[in-house]
Amino acid sequence: MVDSGSSDTKRNPLIISYKWIALGNTTLGTLIASLDANIIFIALPIIVSELGASLFTMVWIVIGYSLVTASILLNFGRLADIFGRVKLYTLGFIIFTVGSALCSISQTGEQLVVFRIFQAVGAAFLFSNSVAILTDAFPSNERGKALGINQIAIVLGSVLGLVLGGFLTSYLGWRSIFWINIPIGIIGIVSSYKNLKELGPVKKEKIDWLGNISFAGGLFLVLAGITFSSFGIISDFLVIFVIIFAGMALLVIFGFIEKFISNDYPMFHFSLFKIKSFLGGNIAILLNSIARGDFIFLISFYLQGAFMKLSPVETGIYLIPVSAALAVFGPLSGWLSDRYGSRFFVGLGLFLSGIGFLLLTQLQIKTSFIELLLPFILLGAGMGIFTSPNRASIMNSVPANRRGVSASTGTTLFYVGRSLSLGISFLIMTSILPAEQVKDIFIDFRNIEPNIIKDNTNATSISTIKESKELIENKFLYSIHIIFFVSSILVFISIIPAILKDRNIRR
Repeated sequence: MVDSGSSDTKRNPLIISYKWIALGNTTLGTLIASLDANIIFIALPIIVSELGASLFTMVWIVIGYSLVTASILLNFGRLADIFGRVKLYTLGFIIFTVGSALCSISQTGEQLVVFRIFQAVGAAFLFSNSVAILTDAFPSNERGKALGINQIAIVLGSVLGLVLGGFLTSYLGWRSIFWINIPIGIIGIVSSYKNLKELGPVKKEKIDWLGNISFAGGLFLVLAGITFSSFGIISDFLVIFVIIFAGMALLVIFGFIEKFISNDYPMFHFSLFKIKSFLGGNIAILLNSIARGDFIFLISFYLQGAFMKLSPVETGIYLIPVSAALAVFGPLSGWLSDRYGSRFFVGLGLFLSGIGFLLLTQLQIKTSFIELLLPFILLGAGMGIFTSPNRASIMNSVPANRRGVSASTGTTLFYVGRSLSLGISFLIMTSILPAEQVKDIFIDFRNIEPNIIKDNTNATSISTIKESKELIENKFLYSIHIIFFVSSILVFISIIPAILKDRNIRR
């Protein structure tokens, strides 16, 4: 099988410089799209207060972005294989930039939800095409390094979003968290249009509309049902069952369509799952994402909330070891895996992450920076060591004309896992604390005491209020311990499919 990126590089010396242009542009797109998935967390209390948003609206502001991105990524990856990755990637920059501008002028919580969903469509175009564009541009023996740098942007964006969001919200207001995307987006649009080239094969095939609609609708309903149930938005079991059952039915219909109806031009080729590297790598991505998806949300709340009461700037300092370890070990692991293979590095990264999560189960009401240093370094290094070799082995294993949908599969599973992770976290919390107390804690996340007074009018004495406060803090901390323990188990389990891969990978 011919590697388009590698052969073009050898024939045309200009491609040698082009691959770095492609890396710079796609990393920029991945960074801002990932950053916006988390930057909202810090500004959320102020947004809810200023816009008068309900709990239902607040939850949608948080999870709507991830739910929509997860639901349509695979569809967009397939469309990229048909119409061209660069065209749809550039379109993604345009939609994302316009969506950011609209978010910044929202006057109600409902408007912000709609504009965030519009923004998520652009993010889906960026995510679904960036890895495929890089795979086309880089030869197989350099893809690990390139994908390592690019994929770091996803996690780095998650961490930077918290620090940057806190700074901008404090000094310029919550709308400024969307302003910054506009100049960056314009630069990305111009650079994509002028500099990026279609190197991969483009096949003018028919669009599998039935497959696209059934997959997106089914995945969205399943994730929405699980998430709304976990957050306590919908308490009626029958309603939840109907939503989830309808979603699963659509996914079954999707499988039937792809196997028996859309034989000529299916949205997704299930034959890809016969490739061990593709199957094992994507299972590892899903399990790892479920384990990690709630980390930034929980740890930022722990550091800034009623436990540590740090400022956004102090929180950023505490999180530096995560991003620094990720930035160092991601490219290094990619470079080493290009030379020595991916199996060892994928397994090592997951193992280190599992140890990091186990150490976080020892969090106390007050934890020093020194005590958090080791688990944070292990989590950052583990993610960096795992991500790029795993992605490279997946992309090297598939045919060139399926790189768009293959790249989108991994990113779809990443966001599916992220959505499930938040849902599972709230499910664990509400099994330990009453749902109303959990909601109050997250809305007024710096002060538990007023919520106790509001919910416990008989607690008139200071000592009783103090005891109630300590009880809630201990129960909430215990729920965080359980969540991180579950995360460690999931990461350790993901080692098995990640290293059981086919040795014969297409180049």
